[in-house]
Amino acid sequence: MIDKIWFKNHPLSYFLWPLLWPLSLLFKSLSKRRKAQYRDGKKEVYRAPVPVVVVGNITVGGNGKTPTVIWLVELLQRQGYKPGVVSRGYGAKAPSYPLLLNSETPTQHCGDEPKLIHQRTGVPVAVSPNRSQAVKALLDSNVDIVITDDGLQHYALARDIELVVVDGVRRFGNERLMPLGPLREEVSRLDSVDFIIANGGKAQNSEISMSLTPSLAVNLKTLDQAPVSQLSDLVAFAGIAHPPRFFDTLELLGADLRLTKSFADHKDFDSSELMSFACQGSNVIMTEKDSVKCEQYAQDNWWYLPVSANIAESDEMKILDRIKEVMKDYGSPSA
Repeated sequence: MIDKIWFKNHPLSYFLWPLLWPLSLLFKSLSKRRKAQYRDGKKEVYRAPVPVVVVGNITVGGNGKTPTVIWLVELLQRQGYKPGVVSRGYGAKAPSYPLLLNSETPTQHCGDEPKLIHQRTGVPVAVSPNRSQAVKALLDSNVDIVITDDGLQHYALARDIELVVVDGVRRFGNERLMPLGPLREEVSRLDSVDFIIANGGKAQNSEISMSLTPSLAVNLKTLDQAPVSQLSDLVAFAGIAHPPRFFDTLELLGADLRLTKSFADHKDFDSSELMSFACQGSNVIMTEKDSVKCEQYAQDNWWYLPVSANIAESDEMKILDRIKEVMKDYGSPSA
């Protein structure tokens, strides 16, 4: 329902306005005061000895940040850089922080997005609610640039470049601050960032256009690959910020969809619930982000659909040139 109020102008929003509007004003006041404390030196800001690039957004929920982080990491790797990634690890609880991931780290300790990034790229990934501590944990891994998955509003960490990912279709909803709307910061915040990346839809003004391109479905048990259209009698589930996007993608790929089920973003799945749901079809398909939480109990007919961010080469070069410019200030030996 909150999604309809924020993005679809549901009539209920008019009834909730008297309650949510004062809370939104309070949120705005507290956020501005907190940001000013870091700006004016009243709160400590950590500056890393290597460049820091933030990939974030100004709205609540997923806009495609994690695929963008993976794309950026792979772009930097091709240029000879040694990137590392830091994340809040939302929805997880580690025995201690900061947590440096390895292949055995359970998603319950690190979160689904950091686990996915580590599996896809192989780069060092550190998780902590305090991103500055996560950055410090990466420095022993010989990284020469740090990418933060989210953290645009984490002003305790100094950054050199800010990339904001925008949902190109839903944009900013009613353009109100939380909880009246989906905004973490006002839209005017975009005037100060380095690049705005529009995921889907039509890029506006100076925005960079990005699309998420699905590949073949991958079997969780065997790693076999197959076109989605060849998987019969599919049931699909998604525990992401906007599940309809995933289901729409499956439809576009010609999926034989029998049933879909949406879960909350970063959902810690109950295996028995998923097993019961899986019995309602011949094959099960999920997002890649969800798959990292299901590997231990996945069945032979369970699949996930990887997606990759695609950005025009000319726009890639704009971002890369800006990164190279910053790297020179740090005296990086990388090309």
